[in-house]
Amino acid sequence: MGSEATRVVAVDVGGTFTDVCVLDQGSGELQVAKVASTKDPIDGVMAGVEQAGIDLSRTALFCHGTTVATNALITRRLPKAAMVCTKGFRDVVEIGRGTRDDLWDAYKDNAEPYIRRRDRLEVTERVDQTGAVITELDEEEARDVARILARREVEAVAVCFVNAYANGDHEQRMAEILEEALPDATISTSSGVLPELFEHERFSTTVANAVLSPLVTGYVNELDRRLKDDGYDGDLLILHSGGGVMTPEAVQELAVRLAASGIAAGAVAARYTAQRCGFKNVIGVDMGGTSTDISLVYDGALRTTNEWFVEYGHPICFPSIEVLTIGAGGGSLATIDAAGSLRNGPQSAGSDPGPAAYGKGGEEPTNTDANLVLGRLGAKLVGGGMSLDADAAAAAVDTVGEPLNLDTHAAAEAIIAVANANMADAVRIISLQRGYDPREFALVVFGGAGPLHGAALAKELGVPTVLVPPRPGTWSALGCLMVDIRHDLSEMFLRPASEADGEELDAAFGRLEEQGRKLLASEGVAEDDITLERSIAMRYLGQWRSLQVAFDGDLDQAVERFHSEHEREFSYRRDDAPVELYRLQLVATGKTQEVELPKHERGGELPDPIETRAVWFDGEAHDTPVYERSELPAGVAFEGPAVIDQLDTTTLVPPGVKAEVDEYLNIVMEVQ
Repeated sequence: MGSEATRVVAVDVGGTFTDVCVLDQGSGELQVAKVASTKDPIDGVMAGVEQAGIDLSRTALFCHGTTVATNALITRRLPKAAMVCTKGFRDVVEIGRGTRDDLWDAYKDNAEPYIRRRDRLEVTERVDQTGAVITELDEEEARDVARILARREVEAVAVCFVNAYANGDHEQRMAEILEEALPDATISTSSGVLPELFEHERFSTTVANAVLSPLVTGYVNELDRRLKDDGYDGDLLILHSGGGVMTPEAVQELAVRLAASGIAAGAVAARYTAQRCGFKNVIGVDMGGTSTDISLVYDGALRTTNEWFVEYGHPICFPSIEVLTIGAGGGSLATIDAAGSLRNGPQSAGSDPGPAAYGKGGEEPTNTDANLVLGRLGAKLVGGGMSLDADAAAAAVDTVGEPLNLDTHAAAEAIIAVANANMADAVRIISLQRGYDPREFALVVFGGAGPLHGAALAKELGVPTVLVPPRPGTWSALGCLMVDIRHDLSEMFLRPASEADGEELDAAFGRLEEQGRKLLASEGVAEDDITLERSIAMRYLGQWRSLQVAFDGDLDQAVERFHSEHEREFSYRRDDAPVELYRLQLVATGKTQEVELPKHERGGELPDPIETRAVWFDGEAHDTPVYERSELPAGVAFEGPAVIDQLDTTTLVPPGVKAEVDEYLNIVMEVQ
């Protein structure tokens, strides 16, 4: 490998494994390492760095995606926190919108708020929707509240006053009083975190930020310290939910942005693959051992959502890459339900005992067992580091085949067909139900199991092209390196479009741009590396939800764009209806070091297969060549059936599917 001074490092911490990708930009060589995740995720990160043989003192860039914030919200292992509200509004986060995750289950309650009711305290203050003060903040009450919270030794406080989006002065003064009484606590104000209308969403986002701040800030600072102790002198960049990265300084202010850090990396990697292959529209399918994450890129941009949640009823309203996760993976269990139908997932065999083929005591059939029975997986995985038991896999598959009167191979094909149907349904949710035709997209498949199912999934959906990146099993980790520093800023701007004043609009965007420049400058971004993108959220007058469209200075064009986008997403438009501007949004981006995978000269011939084995397709066994991925040169083309083995995954090319290796060593499959 070339000089380590040109190395860039990405680490993605998952629930089971910590993946490390090291790219030498001098030679273009890509090195990967995979270690077991640890109780303290930092130990896993450092173990991965050590296994990859990285000299941190000669590393140019270190980027990291983490599930620490997500797991903290799921497990409720949170620091002691409190909330200070306008009198009469302490239960906003509990009442929410009065909706349920399961409309038909009257006995299933939403998850409890992250802060208990006894820790949600009130003070007297009030401003109206324009920001005018109706009742001044009662500072004596505020100091009493601060003293109570000091006695309770809280580590984080969320300050949430009604209508603070229009005037945050009272929140700021409350924060100052709290800082005097609790100098070691982190204080989050709703006007600082999310200055937007709708108090439930604003309060909920602020509460999530408050409870995560001590935990995430401590984690990031400790990791930063340990990296610096080992010689790294650059900025630690942390991937956030919006598809950008943050420095440790920014994480201290907006810790909640890391609540979807882990799953964003795969979506970013899918977009990167699409760009290198010349596709503007792609659907990313990241299939691992337990779940599959599905994302969508349209016209070169990842689809995002402004409202999402880790637990239903507690929305987080920062722009986040929209990723749909379903329980479909290599370890998903095949079962017969009470009606005698074959089901696949969401239950999983996990890593212990794992699929029956692992020989660790698992007896229920999984997708891995079915693929082994069909010959699509070989008896050896991970470069020979793992052996699979074909007899145990066949016995497990027969447990669902016998009740259905299917032989072993037919049962295995049925198991895979149900798994593919489940994933196809999920793809339709994120595409067809959003107004996108999957036939106009390519499919990027990665993760440990994705390349096995990619071609069949594409055929099910009518997708013509499947892309398999060079290192599918660790491709998500590399996604951490493919993004810039990014901040999403917003300001309410409720006006009918016909009455909007251009100068007022420009002044409001000017305030957001100044804020964005200051944030990026504080993170060491040079002025020439800053990009500012304006957009406006609009809605038809009287609507509840809004739709965001790009704004280039021409409001009439933006309104026309809104009509078109509304028609695409909701299948209708109302050109005669008045349009209301709802919210101004700004994406402030600071360019980081560009990561470029090397191009390879096309040429070379198809190598001899490392073996030939029987692989089953549509009820018939085909003598199928098995190739080693590293031996396939750029430009080589062939037609299935074929199996392509590599350390981190197996790629299946079914009969009739044409495959070619491009100059970036992606496998491009054309599916009829």
